[in-house]
Amino acid sequence: MSVEGVKQPPSGPRAEFKRQAIVRAAREQFLREGFGVGMDAIAAEAGVSKVTVYNHFGSKEALFTAVITCALDEPLAGDASAALEKLAEAEDVRVALLDAARSWVHSVRTNDDVAALRNLVVAEVHRFPELGRAWQHHGPEGHHPAVANALRTLADQGRLVIPDLEAAIIQLYALLVFPHMVFGSYGTHIDEGLTDRLITSGVDMFLSYYGSQPA
Repeated sequence: MSVEGVKQPPSGPRAEFKRQAIVRAAREQFLREGFGVGMDAIAAEAGVSKVTVYNHFGSKEALFTAVITCALDEPLAGDASAALEKLAEAEDVRVALLDAARSWVHSVRTNDDVAALRNLVVAEVHRFPELGRAWQHHGPEGHHPAVANALRTLADQGRLVIPDLEAAIIQLYALLVFPHMVFGSYGTHIDEGLTDRLITSGVDMFLSYYGSQPA
């Protein structure tokens, strides 16, 4: 297909405002009604026409993918993001990383909307191979810039040795937040005591491997 034949989504501040309104509305509708919700209902919730929704996203599958993508980093907003930004100036990387990890994991454990969206993806992922392709295309660094930037800065400062940033991001997630995602998907709650032990030991394992000092 030629470039001229590819319809580009609307651009500019007004278009971006509408796009964000559509994503918010779709998120509410998907959480409330599941993927079976109609585009008419999403458009009405967003205060736009159905044509506008299609102009921005092209299909309900593409809109669903946008909703999920926007939610991926939500637990890293607010306090967790601020704590990650402080890592570069921290005198003690371990203490600062523990602080950031506790804020991050708390958000993962208490953000019911994001948990519900993850469960919705599990239920619908076989219908949306583009979700997997989107992850593969952007990679962990692209999906989690707050974590990537913090680790990259520490490596640039020589305080961590990270030859493979992509692997390091996934490993940090595996140590800190994946247990809650996996157990939560089965309806199992990890209590506060075990959560703190997982955070402390996870940070220590990560730093023991990526620390700048030789073992």
